[in-house]
Amino acid sequence: MKVKTMHCSKLIAAAYFFLFSSLAMTQSSNPFGIPSEESPTPAANVVVASGSRAQGWLGQGRSEVIARHGIVATSDTLAAQAGLEVLQKGGNAIDAAVAAGAVLDVTSQNDTGIAGDLFALVYIAEENKLYALNSAGWAPSGWTPDFFKNGLNLESVPSAGVNAATVPGAISGYDALLQRFGTLGFKETFDRAARIADEGWGQGERRHRDLVSSENKLRNDEYSAEVFLENARAPDLYKIIKNPDLANALRLIQEEGRDAFYKGAIADALVARVQSGGGVMTHADLAEFESEWVEPISTDYHGYDIFQLPPPGQGWAGLEMLNILEVCAPHHGLNLTSLGPSNPDYWHLMVEAKKLAYSDLQAYNGDPLFVDVPLNKLLDKSYAEGLCDRIDMNKASEPSVKGGLDGGTIYLTTADRWGNMVSFIHSIFSVYGSGVTIPPYGMVLHNRGVAFSLDADSPNVVAPRKRPFHSIIAGFVMQDGEPLMTFGNMGGAVQPETHAQHMVNVIDHGMNIQMTTDAARFTHSQNSNRLSLEHDLYRLVGGALSARGHDVRPVNGGAVGGYQGILFTKDPTLPEPTYSQESIDEDHPVNGIYRAGSDHRKDGGAVGW
Repeated sequence: MKVKTMHCSKLIAAAYFFLFSSLAMTQSSNPFGIPSEESPTPAANVVVASGSRAQGWLGQGRSEVIARHGIVATSDTLAAQAGLEVLQKGGNAIDAAVAAGAVLDVTSQNDTGIAGDLFALVYIAEENKLYALNSAGWAPSGWTPDFFKNGLNLESVPSAGVNAATVPGAISGYDALLQRFGTLGFKETFDRAARIADEGWGQGERRHRDLVSSENKLRNDEYSAEVFLENARAPDLYKIIKNPDLANALRLIQEEGRDAFYKGAIADALVARVQSGGGVMTHADLAEFESEWVEPISTDYHGYDIFQLPPPGQGWAGLEMLNILEVCAPHHGLNLTSLGPSNPDYWHLMVEAKKLAYSDLQAYNGDPLFVDVPLNKLLDKSYAEGLCDRIDMNKASEPSVKGGLDGGTIYLTTADRWGNMVSFIHSIFSVYGSGVTIPPYGMVLHNRGVAFSLDADSPNVVAPRKRPFHSIIAGFVMQDGEPLMTFGNMGGAVQPETHAQHMVNVIDHGMNIQMTTDAARFTHSQNSNRLSLEHDLYRLVGGALSARGHDVRPVNGGAVGGYQGILFTKDPTLPEPTYSQESIDEDHPVNGIYRAGSDHRKDGGAVGW
């Protein structure tokens, strides 16, 4: 009996061991999504169906953020919170944009940084006026086609290294915004960014992916590897990242203003690094650079005024594309609203309109201080009408002018309790820009120079103190002279075509400010004539478009960039807010409602109160 009892006990113990072993085997090796060496991005390995919402469009990824005192939307939650913090302390939308941008300069050097460029559209409620800021840096005075062809023995401006970089315009742009419209200075607006650079932040999925993909590029520069890599490898997902050298640069700017960057210690470091690498940027190139306040450009689309910055930005191609859609849809017996975004005719017309607009973009765009860009002609509705017969609704065309460069950026937007709104874009162009980091200040140097041409017949041929073709653009919508919407879409060549898609979404289809970004998008390469559709859209219309001759492929969301937007709905029964110390102390809300959306394809979000 005793033997039998012992035998049964062993059997029971074995059964329990087998049971618990089986349970252990069925559990994830990465509980809570914690990365391991075997699975550095564990969420990508889980096969699961997406959930759906209980109201509205069931495919919408998140709700709009609704607020009245202030609102911020960025591609990084820390940046959005920094902007909101400034608003809550009494700063305005301009102060908040600079504070949010500065945090992105720390956490998102894959896309942007203080050694990059920026553009902004700024609506000032008290004046009921939209302003435009161009802070694209110019070429060093030693840059000529001969410098690259014979001096460096190159056939094009390089995409990496010190000779890919024009003078960085970002800090000048920040200063111009704060000096003209801000209520705070660098001391207050850069505080959160400097603290984060010192204390560290968590590495998110998208930025981790960019860092992994850029390991070789960063290894080519000793200081870049020191700042961004650990033992020549990208730090693990969710690892705490710090950049105390960049914190020092930010604090210098807090103390000395823009002069620290263009005339002081940072300028010395920048020139020394560029010249040691065979570049020709000088102290004068930096010290003499100034941002430029310019007039916004616009077109009317179904009764709404869509605004962009003028060249050398590419935003006017989005306006031309909208003109083509507006006049050519009825020319072909079509209506975008009736067709809807599930119809192959809809997407065929969108893509063909894009090819026409981008052909003009590649043919004409350049720095207007050096070349004539005939916008009065190109943005006239009659010009768009003359293009309609070049669209064959049964056959995909070949672009008449090829060109375009890919790149990345950040877009952010802010609005405050006084009705001021900012549409703001800021970039180092390629992922980790030139790959060169400026010691001892932890900042990546951008590579905007790659957009120049060495062809003497190109409107974008390189020249001293000329600004290159610029991909980054910021959008704004007004109706009947009143502000309505800020919007932007990150990416390189995708930006004008996605701006047009968002406007069609919200105006022709009535999508809300979040829904427009959660809807699938296309992007088309003007170089290869390849059409890329996000996966669900490809499954819906890819076959039909391929039958018309499009070279179609499915892509994930990384190909179409990322969007942010804010909509203002005015309440005419409420008085116009006025800026004063009393209005700050009493914390009056705006005379209406702000609604914001943020792209689920990126790491950020919208916040408000």
